[in-house]
Amino acid sequence: MDRTILHCDLNSFYASVELLDHPELCRQPVAVCGDPQSRHGVILAKNEPAKRFGIKTAETVWQARRKCPGLVLLEAHHWKYQKYSKLVNAVYERYTDLVEPFSVDESWLDVTGTLHLFHCGGGELADQIRAVVRRELGLTISVGVSFNKVFAKMGSDYKKPDATTVITRENYRDLLWPLPVGDLLFVGRAARQTLAGYGIRTIGDLARFDRRALGEILGRQGYTLHDYASGAEHAPVVPARDMPGPKSVGNGLTFSHDLVGWEQLSAGVSALSDEVAARLRRCAMKCTAVQVTIRDPNFKDICRQKRLETPTYVSRDIAAAAMELLRRTWNSRAPVRALTVTAQNLIEAAQAAEQLDLFAVSAAPRRDKLERLEQTMDGIRGKYGRAAISFACHVPKGDRSPHA
Repeated sequence: MDRTILHCDLNSFYASVELLDHPELCRQPVAVCGDPQSRHGVILAKNEPAKRFGIKTAETVWQARRKCPGLVLLEAHHWKYQKYSKLVNAVYERYTDLVEPFSVDESWLDVTGTLHLFHCGGGELADQIRAVVRRELGLTISVGVSFNKVFAKMGSDYKKPDATTVITRENYRDLLWPLPVGDLLFVGRAARQTLAGYGIRTIGDLARFDRRALGEILGRQGYTLHDYASGAEHAPVVPARDMPGPKSVGNGLTFSHDLVGWEQLSAGVSALSDEVAARLRRCAMKCTAVQVTIRDPNFKDICRQKRLETPTYVSRDIAAAAMELLRRTWNSRAPVRALTVTAQNLIEAAQAAEQLDLFAVSAAPRRDKLERLEQTMDGIRGKYGRAAISFACHVPKGDRSPHA
């Protein structure tokens, strides 16, 4: 018996979340972006009116404003997107315990084992879920319904916004095979160019191509893509609780002005380490190594790593290790355009053991107290937002100097 897989995709997610606080802008072209005054001012999301002007994600703010001089720009608030992502997935979990997040705004649902409880088909259930999300959260989703994950994903992309598309064994050739091969999941520019050299321009061309020959052309990826195009993909929906933990957690930032001097570098490292530590705590992992990547104004990168004596998810520990690497590597008078701090060699927090130092200075704050302190900060931020509490030394956005 075929499975019933849903792929739910939140429409214009960042923009839709921001517009919940600005309903008066819903009919105007709106985009969410990085700081327009900084060097990384790019479009992160746009609403439907903005799409009609041809505004695209990842283009610069000045390019978007050339297309639409009246474009309204809203600042991104990533903590909001995490919050609503959790709320939406909680709605999905009312219908099945097999919910696999694919990104912050996309999830697969396997409702094969629970569909009978709702006395309807997959398409009708998708419509119910869309209505609940719209009514309770004020957001819209597009849903693809199919017998495997890839076709369900393509179904959610087929018609937007706020739509349900059902792709069956009877209609997938008519709906999907005429589409450009680049519309297939994981077919990037390089693969598309290679396939075009063999006359493969549509998904149907790919499905009809000899599978073994495709494997010889693209290697293992060739077999995978052929399975995707022909409907032979059968990967299970893996709920978040069964997914392996991350292998590393990093955070990078291109600063609005070059950082010069240990004070500014320390402030930048502290802000990045704070976010890395918070993400480690969210996934209950500790790191045993830290990596720092430094980018100068000429876009030259330098990368350094060090192992830690004790596993940690405390921002102070991560920042101290990162600054040690910086002091060994960098001339404090040289400008830094961007920094990335990465926690590596992760282990589960519950399994992290610490070798106690009998000769440690008694006045030094114990790590468990620091952990409780930062966990308390997590709770405050979860309730009142990311900006509710922070360390005093962080670099303020758009300012050359750090806080005192």
